[in-house]
Amino acid sequence: MFTLAKLPYAYNSLEPYIDEQTMITHHDKHHQGYVDNLNKAIAGYQDLQDKTVEQLLSDLDKLPVEIRTLVKNHGGGHANHSLFWSILTKNQGVPDNQVTKAIISDFGSFDKFKDVFSTTAASVFGSGWAWLVLKKDKLAVYQTSNQDSPLSQGDIPLLTLDVWEHAYYLKYQNKRVDYINAFFNIINWQQVNQLFLAAKAKT
Repeated sequence: MFTLAKLPYAYNSLEPYIDEQTMITHHDKHHQGYVDNLNKAIAGYQDLQDKTVEQLLSDLDKLPVEIRTLVKNHGGGHANHSLFWSILTKNQGVPDNQVTKAIISDFGSFDKFKDVFSTTAASVFGSGWAWLVLKKDKLAVYQTSNQDSPLSQGDIPLLTLDVWEHAYYLKYQNKRVDYINAFFNIINWQQVNQLFLAAKAKT
């Protein structure tokens, strides 16, 4: 069964960009809820309990129809948040590494990528996520609704921003754009690069 991993940093370590109370509520309450509900959904399916959440989301059509939506929603919530926590850090800057070189190659410049990603995140209607993914052998940016995962589309997620209101409302209220701008100060590009290299090795 699935468990919620501890954050790899203190709850207050991303301040002033994301506040401590938001991190506590977001991780300990919201993410824990997705884990609990995913475990409930697969409780009667021993074969599914042996799979990773990535395996479940990558092959939704093969899941029993009665739990397919539950796994998509709560498994997606678990996988999406797990990636989100892993690509956050404090004041690292943007290194010159393989993923940033690929970003410049595929988007024209880092600033153009930043504009595309920010616009994509800002334009999510209601709740959802913005993503940088590896789509076959090329980087792409798009949005998903609710807890839908790029894994279910056959893409490999590298970077994501949660734009559900619970992710930013305590600090930013309705100013989603301010939250998006703040996000670029706390991206762990070393981790994104490791995910990129691992994804490239699979293609």
